[in-house]
Amino acid sequence: MMRAGKFILVVGLVVLAAGCQRLSGGRNYAAPLPATPTTPVGSGTLAPLDPGAPGGTALDGPAAQPADLANNPVTAPTDAKDVGRTDLLGGWKVSSGGDNCMAFMTLTTWSGGYRANTRGCASQALSGIAAWDLNGNQVVLKDGSGLIVAQLYSSASGQFNGQTSAGAPISLYR
Repeated sequence: MMRAGKFILVVGLVVLAAGCQRLSGGRNYAAPLPATPTTPVGSGTLAPLDPGAPGGTALDGPAAQPADLANNPVTAPTDAKDVGRTDLLGGWKVSSGGDNCMAFMTLTTWSGGYRANTRGCASQALSGIAAWDLNGNQVVLKDGSGLIVAQLYSSASGQFNGQTSAGAPISLYR
């Protein structure tokens, strides 16, 4: 009886080893695909978009009017509250121009301030938010290229109001 048990154990190990060898890259596997050829990326300046031209579209974000907030910053309301970096951490609801979505702010440093991102925003401008920073008690939201998307001030605990670079009102709230 003991010999039969050893025999079954040895046969089982042989079958198991044969199965492992087949799964570890035997002849039944396809050869790896060749590398995809790449072409060099060209460089040059692009002509500005013409909304009236065929195929031209109007932009709804900071690229449409990149200098609006830089040249005409949002004026602080008289009742603007003091705000610190930790006051902005975490998730926020965003409302602007009929768009309602979420924004998330961290203290991970990033070019132009700290890392931010949005979820569920239909607007190109809001979905492009990549950073935030404080300028005194003003909250500045920026896109991935550092252009200002919006400027806001704290109006109450857990509430920030301001305007986007396109001039639309914007609110962050919890």
